[in-house]
Amino acid sequence: MNKITYKRPVPKLKRLYGAGLLFFGILSSLSGNILGIIFIFSSLFFFKYDGIEIDFETKKYRNIYGILNFRFGKWEDLPDVEYVSVFKTTQTSRVWISTASTVVTNTSIKVNLFYNTNRKLEIYESEKSDDAFKIAKEVALHLDIDILDATKKESEWL
Repeated sequence: MNKITYKRPVPKLKRLYGAGLLFFGILSSLSGNILGIIFIFSSLFFFKYDGIEIDFETKKYRNIYGILNFRFGKWEDLPDVEYVSVFKTTQTSRVWISTASTVVTNTSIKVNLFYNTNRKLEIYESEKSDDAFKIAKEVALHLDIDILDATKKESEWL
């Protein structure tokens, strides 16, 4: 495989809202209501995704944005990558419901390509470390570079 594509997953609830809006839009349009068309176009927002695509053959990458199966993005030259880093991170967000709030914490594993000593290009994110290491190994193989495992307290080169 000479190309790798990562699309950041769209949350199920967001897709469900989009499907509902699309359904009501189609029903409204069939009954002759002009609001149906607005609902249909509004539903596309809920199917929007982003990610990255790397072509190892041409040594180019692009940040992709898309709706359904249509991808858009400008191809750029892949920088001279020094190594692949896999690390664990936590993301916290505050959720408000009426008068109550709570903090939600999610742990994820990220894969970054490092170049120019401290510049990075984020290429993958997952909740499963096996998936992240699989992507990191594939990229390292294609680019002939090392992998830094920074998921533990003591980082180690693989």
